[in-house]
Amino acid sequence: MDRHRLTRLAAHLGSGAVIVVLSPWSGTTAPLPSDAPQPRPNIVLVTVDTLRADRLGSYGYARDTTPHLDRFFEAGVRFARARAVEPLTNPSLCSMMTSMYPQDHGASRNGLRMRPGLASLPKTLQDYGYVTAAFVGNWTLKTKLSGLGEHFDDYEEVLNRKRWMGFLRREATAEDLTDSALEWVDGRSDSAPFLLWVHYVEPHAPYRLHEEFVEPLGLPPGDKAAPGDRYDTEVAFVDAQIGRLLDGLERRLPELPLVVFASDHGESLGEHDYWGHGRNLHEPGLWIPMGLRWPGRLRGGVVNAAAMNIDLAPTLLGLLGVPAPDSFRGFDWTGVFEGAEEPVGRITYYQAHRGAVISKHESDLARRKGLLAVGLIDGSMKEVWKLDDETYHAWNLESDPHERHNLAEGSAASGPELRGWIEVVSTGLADLDELPAEPLDEVSASRLRDLGYVD
Repeated sequence: MDRHRLTRLAAHLGSGAVIVVLSPWSGTTAPLPSDAPQPRPNIVLVTVDTLRADRLGSYGYARDTTPHLDRFFEAGVRFARARAVEPLTNPSLCSMMTSMYPQDHGASRNGLRMRPGLASLPKTLQDYGYVTAAFVGNWTLKTKLSGLGEHFDDYEEVLNRKRWMGFLRREATAEDLTDSALEWVDGRSDSAPFLLWVHYVEPHAPYRLHEEFVEPLGLPPGDKAAPGDRYDTEVAFVDAQIGRLLDGLERRLPELPLVVFASDHGESLGEHDYWGHGRNLHEPGLWIPMGLRWPGRLRGGVVNAAAMNIDLAPTLLGLLGVPAPDSFRGFDWTGVFEGAEEPVGRITYYQAHRGAVISKHESDLARRKGLLAVGLIDGSMKEVWKLDDETYHAWNLESDPHERHNLAEGSAASGPELRGWIEVVSTGLADLDELPAEPLDEVSASRLRDLGYVD
């Protein structure tokens, strides 16, 4: 999508936007002396699959599912209202790395690769002397399915065991990924700074019950545990492994790293009669935990303004004093961390697509045909257009956070802001028709079907 076109769209949408003044940022960066060299810290990016924000204690959950992440957020910056651009793993994480929307980078569905040659966070850091490595435990992120391997010096697909006992699928446990990442750090022989990305697959469905967390979380015995209880034990399990990863890095590194944390998307646990993620734009699938910690450089605080996962790449580069590529679409929060006002009236944009492309027939025009819904959030108002039944939906998230009362009931017409976004997404997807969408091999199709990504 043309950058100037998006700028014109934002200006057009802003002309009718409700201006909302949000709560002020409560922290600041520790300023560098004017003659200090630009910092080159080691950077650790931790992402978790399918993790809802409201399942963390730091986001208000009553159960003690995430003691390690809660301590992380207490010492760092926490985005209270961050969302994923799309509630699917591959599109969301490709957007996070490239700071681009799915209709721009091309990986709009699981099983569709990004366009080659794109600028990204890891590629930009490589230009400034960083070594980059990734350890991913979700089959969806295999580089032949996502194209993400192009962006890292070392891209490790840790798919070495059956994560769910009795199922014929290969994934990695959080323990496997922590072990692999720490072994990579132990094996380094150069002194260059690094970007290390670790993506954990828990708590992706089917939710495994981790018995060691049943009693501490006050859950019923295993045979009586509801799906949401099982989900919580998955969250507790991955939290413990993230704690082990961060503790291990602190023991191994001479200085504490800059650590970034985010979920790729949320998960619906029965809300709106839906289990899973990806096929709608309701809050359980969009709202994610997100934040960063940089000891000695960035003081803790909470950002209350609307944020997106495409903001992480330009913000990290901003903290390092590195110019972001022109293709980046996200917002750089560095100025806010340094005392500037939070953005007022920012409109954030979203989209939902079908799960995976598994056949040659389906691969034709796969990007255009996969679009299910587009949406935006302007202040407290959320608008969504569903393409399958051509219906318009609107909710006031302040008075109706669970999206139970459609304010557009009976209305066939969406607002001008949303219509403009529909055009941008549709045109961008159509422009990708010439980008090959190869059908998946039999093994990959089976794995994605097992993960629930095939309609």
